[in-house]
Parts: sequence; C-alpha cells; structure tokens
Amino acid sequence: MSGLIKLGCKAHQYLNTTRRVDFLAPLALRLYLVPIFWMAGTRKWENFDSTANWFGNPDWGLGLPLPELLAFLATWTEILGGVFLLVGFAVRYISLPLMITMLMAAFTVHWQHGWQAIADPSAPFANERVMESADKLSAAKEILQQHGNYEWLTSSGNLVILNNGIEFAATYFIMLLALFFIGAGNYLSLDYWLAKRFRRS
Repeated sequence: MSGLIKLGCKAHQYLNTTRRVDFLAPLALRLYLVPIFWMAGTRKWENFDSTANWFGNPDWGLGLPLPELLAFLATWTEILGGVFLLVGFAVRYISLPLMITMLMAAFTVHWQHGWQAIADPSAPFANERVMESADKLSAAKEILQQHGNYEWLTSSGNLVILNNGIEFAATYFIMLLALFFIGAGNYLSLDYWLAKRFRRS
C-alpha cells in the first residue's frame, strides 16, 4: 500500500511540473474568444443603425430602453474586448463587461429558445421546439434531395436547424468567468509585463 502511495505522490510531482506552462490555459481562452467578440462588435458597428433599431423595437426586436446607448456600449465592449484579450491587457477588467454582455444576450435573445444552439432532438435539454425540428429538417432534406443538388448543398457540411438557444452565450460567459479569476496569464500578456514592471518600481 505504501508503494502505491509513493507512486501516486511521484506521479503528482510530475504532474505539477506542467504548472511551468500554465500560462497556456488563459492564453488559449483569450485567443479562442478574440475572433468571436471582434466579429460580433465590428458587425454591429458596420450596421449600427439597424443594430440600434433591433435593440429598441418592441415588435420585431428586443424592446430595450435607450437602444442607441445600449447598442453603442455592447458594440464597443465587444470590439475593445477582442483587442484587449488578444494582447492580454486589463483582462480581468474587460471580462466583467463582456460577461454582462453575454448575460444580456442569453436572457434577451436566446432564453426563449432553451439551451441548444443547434437543434438536436437526441441531446439533453431538448425542448418542444427542438423536438419539432426533427420532422422539419427531415422534410427539408427530402425536398432538397428531390429538387436540388443535395450533394453540392451539403458539401460544406450537414444541414442543421439553428435553435439559437443560450448554449454559446453561456459557454462564453464561463470562459470569461475563468479569465476573470485567473487573469491573462504569464509571459504572453501585457498584464504580466506591466505588473512585473510596477512591482519592480
């Protein structure tokens, strides 16, 4: 038994040596999120008037108050968030407004559709909307197989139904929450080098 304990301790020591490169985890989270927020923010900015109209319109939009202000804040939070995450600057600070943006998106845009981003009746948390999508997708495939070039249409990937649930927003929120607590990581971030400089001075 003591031999097993020693072996376990030895294995744990070897495992702990990986902490020398633990900066790779926050770096991976940052780089994964950069294009998501950059693209979301720049698209909003390119179509700012329609974005603001969508934020404010109660009939076909979100019906939010102060739509121009909220659209501006969401747009520039995402644009600056993408830049800050890329260079690792003020990562813990920018994570907060980005998390708020993700919560707003989850509750105002995606909540009514349930969990799943892509409708899959066989997956957990499939709601009635997702269950109904199976027949619709099957009918769409049958129509395309009979009247369209189905092989060409599916050559870039399978046909799916977008459920637009909270799955992606929740995932990005969790990733940002991790960055809020662990920070940008060592070596490959401005936060690390700025903190090192200020500590020295």
